[in-house]
Amino acid sequence: MLVFLFRVISYLPLPVLHTLGSALGWLVYLVSPTHRRRLRGNLEQAGYGEHLHAAVAESGKAITELAFAWCADPERVARHITVENYDIVRKTLDAGRGIVFLTPHLGCFELTAQRVARDISLTVMYRPPRKAALKPLVEGARARQNLHLAPANLSGVRMLVKCLRSGEPVGILPDQVPQEGEGVWAPFFGRPAYTMTLPAKLAQLGKADILLTYAERLPHGQGYVIRFFPFEGDLSGTPAQQAAAINQAMERLIARCPAQYFWSYNRYKQPQGVAAPESEAVA
Repeated sequence: MLVFLFRVISYLPLPVLHTLGSALGWLVYLVSPTHRRRLRGNLEQAGYGEHLHAAVAESGKAITELAFAWCADPERVARHITVENYDIVRKTLDAGRGIVFLTPHLGCFELTAQRVARDISLTVMYRPPRKAALKPLVEGARARQNLHLAPANLSGVRMLVKCLRSGEPVGILPDQVPQEGEGVWAPFFGRPAYTMTLPAKLAQLGKADILLTYAERLPHGQGYVIRFFPFEGDLSGTPAQQAAAINQAMERLIARCPAQYFWSYNRYKQPQGVAAPESEAVA
């Protein structure tokens, strides 16, 4: 039923979906104290409090546009996408090197993997949704031609390393809170956040380059611009230093369109079994 509903909604024009999304964003903001408190708190923590109104509307667009990103005809989706700096992707692949794409929850991040997979096989790490009803929808939408899913476990990590060593790209959402033993505490907008260590490990094991990417949502449903950037941080230090470098890179991406980040996500939560951060470790 949910899959059918999303497919029906996907036929709506993108401007209509984003208009509905703006209304949805404000509705959720007004009726959910937890959502409201977390969104405002994270915005203020990052220094983007002045973007509150825009962020509320963008948070709703991020929901309604999923029907378009997941269920609309791929050719129709492609017509709404403009790409910038894709030459750095092509040059890296032509050199025979693997790529670790890092995509934060910024803009319509679902579209970045789809765009890359139009040209080459791409494997992305995937964590199944907690609600079983969403699983057929999410997995069916993400597992398309040339786009493959790797489970968020040791088996999935092995799949990603194998792809990289074969010169194939992989994708990760680096701002998800990992489970116990899979991360370290590192600063994110000035506050300790439990951060995955996997991106740096993959780049080193697969002798791959890290590229940053995001899909900015254009106003009035005009479409999206997907941008690619080289990672310029230093990954030669400890796991905590590597995680901090990646978080800094994510901060710079978010600064490009701060209202479109997933601010309502509980980024600073303490996973079960993980000790609280020590102040000197994240100063």
